[in-house]
Amino acid sequence: MKTIYKPKGVCSESMEIEVEDGVIKNLAVEGGCPGNLFGLSKIVKGMNVSDVIAKLEGTPCGNRGTSCPDQLAKALKQIEN
Repeated sequence: MKTIYKPKGVCSESMEIEVEDGVIKNLAVEGGCPGNLFGLSKIVKGMNVSDVIAKLEGTPCGNRGTSCPDQLAKALKQIEN
C-alpha cells in the first residue's frame, strides 16, 4: 500500500511511503535535507514498521519539537492503525 503523508513543522513537504505486510518497501521524501532523507530512506527500506516507529519517534530537530524522522514515525503510526 502506498501512502502520501504531509509532514508538519519540518522542511520536507511530502513523504511517499510504501508498506507491504508491515514492512517498508520504499520511502521517497520531497523537500528537506536531501542527503539525510535519502540516507534515511535507504536505512528504513526492508524494516518492520513497528521497529522504525520505536527507533524514530520523538527525534527532535533543533527546537522544532519534531523532525523528519519523527514525522515518518507519525505517518507509520497512521498506516499501522
